[in-house]
Amino acid sequence: MTRRELREQVFKMLFGVEFHDASEMPEQLAVYEETEEAWDVADGEYISKKCTDIVAHLAEIDTAINEVAEGWKTSRMGKVDLTLIRLAVYEMKYEEDVPVGVAINEAVELAKKYGTDDSPAFVNGVLGKLA
Repeated sequence: MTRRELREQVFKMLFGVEFHDASEMPEQLAVYEETEEAWDVADGEYISKKCTDIVAHLAEIDTAINEVAEGWKTSRMGKVDLTLIRLAVYEMKYEEDVPVGVAINEAVELAKKYGTDDSPAFVNGVLGKLA
């Protein structure tokens, strides 16, 4: 898979965190992998590790988001937008090989695909304040 495809798979898995307990992540990954196109071992490990790492840093990520999102605490954000912002913040703060501009651009592109008409601008605005 390309980096973009991997990022999209991670986004889809992270979206489920809003509806399932984080301790169920291994089971959710297994179920998700069965319903999607087959992943090779390396892709599956990458997706699993990244999802697990993001969930482990959720408190820190949400704190950073809440500090800059004026009038929009994470508890009020749409789940798609919040998941995309969390993914991008993780990449900006914890992945040295992902340039900040790439993390923001990829989140905006996914927002165009999965979010509302307002999602790309919202995601871009919040991430721009964190950059």
